Amino acid sequence: MKCDFADSHLQGYFDGELAAPSAAEFERHLQHCVHCADELVDLDLLSGRLQLAQLYEAAPASLRIKIRAGLRPVVPTASVRQPLLWHWLAAAAALLLLAIAGWRVSPMLRTDDYQAEVAAEIVDAHVRSLQPGHMTGIASSDEHAVKAWFDGKVKFAFPVRGFANEGFPLEGGRVDMVEGRSMVALVYSQRDHPVNLFMWPTREQDTSPRAGSRQGYQWIDWRKGKMEFCAVSEASNSDLQQLQRLFTE
Repeated sequence: MKCDFADSHLQGYFDGELAAPSAAEFERHLQHCVHCADELVDLDLLSGRLQLAQLYEAAPASLRIKIRAGLRPVVPTASVRQPLLWHWLAAAAALLLLAIAGWRVSPMLRTDDYQAEVAAEIVDAHVRSLQPGHMTGIASSDEHAVKAWFDGKVKFAFPVRGFANEGFPLEGGRVDMVEGRSMVALVYSQRDHPVNLFMWPTREQDTSPRAGSRQGYQWIDWRKGKMEFCAVSEASNSDLQQLQRLFTE
């Protein structure tokens, strides 16, 4: 039977449009609702098929900022309210189409900025995970148990590795949603600092690690073997570099 959350929250959560309290509420709901979890998987699978068919291209996070910056609040009279609204919508749609066209034509020019933009979104996801009860969908240091928990929840293969002897014990994992796509998040700890390692499939070429910081959190992003990885933590950049080396050995 379809639950109420499926109509009121699911699509907005998948599109990344929910406010933080509503997103947190829906994530708690996902831990107990098989129907909504299955619906999210189906939506992500459909999104992946559309991307493989080259009918869809994700716009950068900065595009939303540019569109919003270009929109100014107006207080129209009742007689002109509807035409002005449609003019704004038409202008925003035109800007979106131009940006996507440029995004397709110049893939070599977007790689670095794209990684930084996605990393910024992932840092926000890391901050959300620090709320009580949001860090793990499964809490376990057993690599096989963590891997088995993800079966049926994501539609791509990924590695699960623990590094307790190297100072990065595996704490568990969860499925996270960033920019409308499902990502695996493996959770490690490093001297009492939680470390989220996000993973998702990509069609881009392998890249060397790229590091940065946002809101006091460090991140490091790299691509290898048609997978993209991004580790985020309050731990030092050198600690994240060590995790990156361990994971790619």
